Amino acid sequence: MKRDAANRLVIFIVLAIFALVIILPYGWMLSNSFKTTKEILTNPGNILPVVPTIRGYEKVLLESPFYKWLFNSLFITTLGTLGVLFTSSLVGFVFSKYTFRSKKGLFMLMLSTMMVPTQATMIPLFILINEIGLYNTVWALIVPSVFSVFGIYLCKQYCDEIPKELLESARIDGAGDMHIYFKIVLPQIRPALGALGIFTFLEIWNDYLRPLIYLESAENMTLPLALSYFNQQHATDLSATMAASALIMVPVAIVFILFQKQFIKGISMTGLK
Repeated sequence: MKRDAANRLVIFIVLAIFALVIILPYGWMLSNSFKTTKEILTNPGNILPVVPTIRGYEKVLLESPFYKWLFNSLFITTLGTLGVLFTSSLVGFVFSKYTFRSKKGLFMLMLSTMMVPTQATMIPLFILINEIGLYNTVWALIVPSVFSVFGIYLCKQYCDEIPKELLESARIDGAGDMHIYFKIVLPQIRPALGALGIFTFLEIWNDYLRPLIYLESAENMTLPLALSYFNQQHATDLSATMAASALIMVPVAIVFILFQKQFIKGISMTGLK
């Protein structure tokens, strides 16, 4: 018992040190957001501000179109994530439980697209988006992001574990395909959807390259791109830059806190599979 307690204590200390190393940069950024630029430059080693100020947050929230940028990011990320969850679960269910011609070949062809670097598809995708009139609109970021090959593969793996007898009994009772999908399949693969939702949300929210290519006007910018634009406009105001960076992290932290149970369960079940 004493040896187990000592081992747990050592593990706890090691994990606490790793957590501190990871959290420290974010804590330093949050602390600097409440300092003046002068204090950041003259006393960079101080963790806590000597004279706290919210001037940086006032500049971000009141003197820039931050709320418009926030709305753009939330709108694009929410629709993109919901689209990925719907298409991945539906297509994964079809590949798992339905039989059709060239099923295996289509699935392998779809998986092979994961080996193509994203940079290789940017120019063709840009030409396509420009041709259909979506350039410099938020839909240029939403439409290409509603399909995820990784999401389809993950949902298919979970759907494979659903007993066929359960679906057959539902069909005998008169349930249609969409009724089975919504009432039986989705509740069974909820852990996978939770993990996929967080992964997708983080990926779309933090995306910088695609908004840089597909957007032109400042009012259509997302927060990561707007942060770079804001830094260029206020390069000498470090306090405002730190405040903008801290505000960008808030929605991501909220999403992770709300769905952390599904995320952890989805990751653990994926490892078992």
